Amino acid sequence: MENKYNEFKGQPRLPQFADPKRYDLRLKPDLVSCKFAGDADISVDVVSHTKFIVLNAAELSVDPNSVHFKSSNKLFEALEVGLIKEDEIVVVEFGESLPLGFGVLSMAFEGTLNDRMKGFYRSTYEHNGEKRNMAVTQFEPADARRCFPCWDEPAYKATFKITLEVPSELVALSNMPVEEEKVTGNLKTVHYQESPIMSTYLVAIVVGLFDYVEGHTSDGIPVRVYCQVGKANQGNFALNVSVKTLPLFKEYFGAPYSLPKLDMIAIPDFAAGAMENYGLVTYRETALLYDYKHSAAANKQRVATVVAHELAHQWFGNLVTMEWWTHLWLNEGFATWVSYLATDSLFPEWEIWTQFLEEATEGLHLDGLTESHPIEVDINHAGEIDEIFDAISYRKGASVIRMLQSYLGPESFQRALASYIKRYACSNAKTEDLWSVLQEESGEPVNTLMNSWTKQKGYPVVSVKIKDQILECEQTQFLLSGSHGDGQWIVPLTLCCGSYEARKSFLMQEKSEALDVKDLLGSSSSKGNPWIKVNVDQTGFYRVKYDNELSARLRYAIESKNLSTNDKYGILDDSYALSMASHQSLSSMLALMASFREELDYAVLSNLISISYKVSKIAADAVPDLQNHIKLFFINLFQYSAERLCWDAKVGESHLDAMLRGELLNALAAFGHDETINEAIRRFHIFLDDRNTTVLPPDLRRAVYVAVMQRVNKSDRSGFEALLRVYRETDLSQEKTRILGALASCRDPEIILEVLNFLLCSEVRSQDCVFGLAVSFEGRETAWKWLKKKWDHIHKTYGAGFLLTRFISATVSPFASYEKAKEVEEFFASRTKPYIARTLKQSIERVHINANWVQSIQNEMNLSEAVTELAYRKY
Repeated sequence: MENKYNEFKGQPRLPQFADPKRYDLRLKPDLVSCKFAGDADISVDVVSHTKFIVLNAAELSVDPNSVHFKSSNKLFEALEVGLIKEDEIVVVEFGESLPLGFGVLSMAFEGTLNDRMKGFYRSTYEHNGEKRNMAVTQFEPADARRCFPCWDEPAYKATFKITLEVPSELVALSNMPVEEEKVTGNLKTVHYQESPIMSTYLVAIVVGLFDYVEGHTSDGIPVRVYCQVGKANQGNFALNVSVKTLPLFKEYFGAPYSLPKLDMIAIPDFAAGAMENYGLVTYRETALLYDYKHSAAANKQRVATVVAHELAHQWFGNLVTMEWWTHLWLNEGFATWVSYLATDSLFPEWEIWTQFLEEATEGLHLDGLTESHPIEVDINHAGEIDEIFDAISYRKGASVIRMLQSYLGPESFQRALASYIKRYACSNAKTEDLWSVLQEESGEPVNTLMNSWTKQKGYPVVSVKIKDQILECEQTQFLLSGSHGDGQWIVPLTLCCGSYEARKSFLMQEKSEALDVKDLLGSSSSKGNPWIKVNVDQTGFYRVKYDNELSARLRYAIESKNLSTNDKYGILDDSYALSMASHQSLSSMLALMASFREELDYAVLSNLISISYKVSKIAADAVPDLQNHIKLFFINLFQYSAERLCWDAKVGESHLDAMLRGELLNALAAFGHDETINEAIRRFHIFLDDRNTTVLPPDLRRAVYVAVMQRVNKSDRSGFEALLRVYRETDLSQEKTRILGALASCRDPEIILEVLNFLLCSEVRSQDCVFGLAVSFEGRETAWKWLKKKWDHIHKTYGAGFLLTRFISATVSPFASYEKAKEVEEFFASRTKPYIARTLKQSIERVHINANWVQSIQNEMNLSEAVTELAYRKY
């Protein structure tokens, strides 16, 4: 078929010859041989004169004799059925043109339940000591074609009538409730109700042995949480969240949940965090199950936000679907943003909007790369889609939505969203459709404003200085490389002076603008030279650079505890980014960090800890002789807060303090604080003798495991072996991933090599391998050599997909020399693929950024004196 069907090859989209309207789909999975057979009758509307029907199929064998088209009692047999592997399409050719209008395309096919966590795949579990398979689907973005031939593009919405033939003792689930079930011997045939109209990527099937817990929403919708037999009680927290979240979204979006039931299910082998299949949402166990005895506060929060994210998709994504993957961010950015809205409503004491800033930070860090991409990104090949499930689509997407909501006001924004859902329900939409509705509803120039944020990559840094009561603002594109891009944005600027009562907002449309702040300075309660904070509460997706005078005033405001959590977080994060881009000295960055010594807020301290790890590593490359002083500075910085919280939880303490304690102790252990490490090891030994001891609750375990690994080396392996024993004995995924992350923190390269090899063995599920890749500074060269040696095996195991890209980013990004960047480029030159290209370029760019930062630090005057003073400062 070398030259045949050339007109259909290499095209980003399917030809528009026919529109599918309804799939009547029958599947029979065999969980022992890991094969499946199926047949489909697809009702289509032929819309142009053609002898061809072209649809997607991958890794399927289609029986040519089964393929025919029936239209108004006339049967058309297929002349030829051609599978074009590289384009993942099947071309059905008929002897004559098909009549316009409705007809039914029928075909039978077979496939394999693969082990790559995409398409129709197998996941393994143990039941009564016996290893068994379950069958699971994961179709987003473009893998329904691995289960049945279909028009596998989001715009081709259709209804689905699904029938499964499975062993009678198993639970068989799909998007819709069961309509009828017939048992014949040890097999049963399960017929499901016909679904509403939806895209192929949302079709779902799960077959296996499961327990469940059940509840109902206030308006009577049955909700079930399914999990492995024996784990049902771990589903109660997610059940509780979901029965409250569905009515909340019904009210917020002004539209009811559109299916008769909702099932959520934990899958042992699952590549992503979760998948929003209509009416049957699939999850990693860590994102759905919560064990009141062995899960940490951070796990509880993750379950709540992930469940809220997936349920938001039932409206934003499933009911109204993006027209093409260019608009993926509409799905993911919105679901991310609204998941915080829901979680905040259910758990106001978590102060979740302060933690939303972590989402914004992730977005800002990726979007500060030259190799970033716009929110709306052209997709020309199915292989390119996986790589845009990234911090731009999710986190920048969510952040610009929050910025827009803040600018338009929450009521106007909510009204517009409800109108949008109503207008595009059961249909597809593009980004501009949403802007149009928001513009109609608010009367604001939404289209013009938002195009500057979604159609170009990057974001601005707004430089501000004050002169004669005039605030001078200038915007340039911020790049972590230190160079300036040529982007320009319409920036919703907000500022306050001296207090949160004295505030102002305006749209900055030019490169530079001057703002008269006489009235603000006059009304400020702080006399003299009041502080000025731009981007109030960090609602805008941009960075701010203050001149020395304004920076000093803000540092004083932090020490005087005059600023909100969000504003403190923003000042810290902007300073860190400016230092990395060599726009600000490391010593001024460290001086700012010192002003947070008495900080109490979780979000600020958590970011301070993250930054301290990165600064410590870059300093080890740039100024190794100052490394111990810098670690001592960080130990002193965090001891105040750690001593306030101590090791043991207080009765009735907050969720945020429970999370913070573990992070602080983890930091002290990682920086080599002997007292912390000794106490951690003492508690660990008690825990080894009694897994139910109260001295090592889940919130402390990661910190304690990291502390244990700090003392492990090739001549004293006892802590390492003890942790492997705990890993093997637990069946809780959250505990296993905690341990994998801790193992990687060891400082001995020989142990790191053992850890990396352990990640690839059968004891670690391939989805969890990525948790052990963030190795210590001392282990990064070992990790790189290991990746090169194991690359063919890793590539074969993971194939295309974002798990594969994690191996590259985790191993390559921490380096900080131009030579290493060149070495990485040379290694991958002959191994590049479309589905790793973007990640590879971004990772190499990060190495260049680190190398620039190293040079900048080495050229810094008086750094040694500044660091020594901070390290030995008496408080």
